[in-house]
Amino acid sequence: MKRNVLILGAAGRDFHNFNVYYRDNENFNVVAFTAAQIPDIDDRKYPAELAGKLYPDGIPIFSESDVPKLIKELNVHDVVLSYSDLPYNRVMHLSAIANANGANFVLLGPNDTMVKSVKPVIAVCAVRTGCGKSQTSRRIIEILMKKGLKVVAVRHPMPYGNLVEQKVQRFATVEDLKKHHCTIEEMEEYEPHVVRGNVIYAGVDYEAILRAAENDPDGCDVILWDGGNNDFPFYKPDLMVGVVDPLRPGHEVSYYPGEVVARMSDVIVINKIDSASLNDINTVRNNIRNINPNAIVIDGASPITVNNPSQIKGKRVLVVEDGPTLTHGEMTIGAATIAAMKFGAAEMVDPRPYIVGKIKQTFETYPHIGTLLPAMGYGDEQIKDLEATINNTPVDLVISGTPIDLGRVVKVNKPIIRVGYDLQEIGYPTFDVILDDFVKNHNLNK
Repeated sequence: MKRNVLILGAAGRDFHNFNVYYRDNENFNVVAFTAAQIPDIDDRKYPAELAGKLYPDGIPIFSESDVPKLIKELNVHDVVLSYSDLPYNRVMHLSAIANANGANFVLLGPNDTMVKSVKPVIAVCAVRTGCGKSQTSRRIIEILMKKGLKVVAVRHPMPYGNLVEQKVQRFATVEDLKKHHCTIEEMEEYEPHVVRGNVIYAGVDYEAILRAAENDPDGCDVILWDGGNNDFPFYKPDLMVGVVDPLRPGHEVSYYPGEVVARMSDVIVINKIDSASLNDINTVRNNIRNINPNAIVIDGASPITVNNPSQIKGKRVLVVEDGPTLTHGEMTIGAATIAAMKFGAAEMVDPRPYIVGKIKQTFETYPHIGTLLPAMGYGDEQIKDLEATINNTPVDLVISGTPIDLGRVVKVNKPIIRVGYDLQEIGYPTFDVILDDFVKNHNLNK
């Protein structure tokens, strides 16, 4: 008798777990997905074209709030949690809902969900959203490229549009972002790679994506897994790097699956040591030592860079930060905030009196955001609401801490200053040393 499965997700890990574990498995019948965290992704289907021969009609996607009803109506045996960056009390709350309605609660692990590459794989992951994975990935790629190696990045999924068209996506230029109708959240991850001349893949079917990346037309010596949220990698890594954040001490052992990342990593970067207190840095360092004593620890900072910072002094500013970092990442400070304080802004204006539409909904869902504006843009309507909110807010200047050129996406009636940030290793060891060993061990010397 087939077991009926309900997969809880957020348009990423859920689809991957289905593709690699359930899609062609005749022991199971996936009756539905549910959606959380990301707006407007429920009330659609995982398409038949991707779902395989066992699911000729595709698989419906419902709101996570429907879980108790779905368990009973669809006779669900197993509820499978398949999304990331959840506090442990939230994980067990979902477990209680599943168990109270008669179903098992399941967490699939790496052995059943990781795909093996024919190329060496470096994975960059984190214990929370917003720890600094992106600048860590860029730093690793920069070092490997200087060694003459072709590095192809693969980004954790963010497929919020037409899933069939997004099965395998390749981004090599800024124009590719437009071609694939990327959301702001996607652009934030892809644009920093392509403007540096690096190819990055993403999409829905991550085994198909991996095979395309391995055979990229520009060549491929190393696959770099550029993780999302605090998830563990979809590909089996030969070197795994985890990033932790002393601005959120203790989260490395209290969020799922972030602690999995912390325990699995060969190298752990304690980022933001230039911003955190010594007590918080030591809390994180001790926690890492207790759960993963064999990890190599790199101390890191993410210093900000601003062109013409004198423009900020004395100005009333609107601070715009990376959306996911502020929302389910729960941060209340970012690169733009630091720039506003460091370079003497007269006032960081509260955008809340001026927010509209879906941006208003974001603040209702995540009230901790406070006086910052998350660069939300999961769809055209939300991008328009972001644009209107920025234009409504009476300030002299917008300071943008999002990794993209925000002015390319929204048309605003005031100047925008961009804030950049890169990983800086402090002391020893450094990624140069670690990657020298990686190159030698995998016979990659050019």
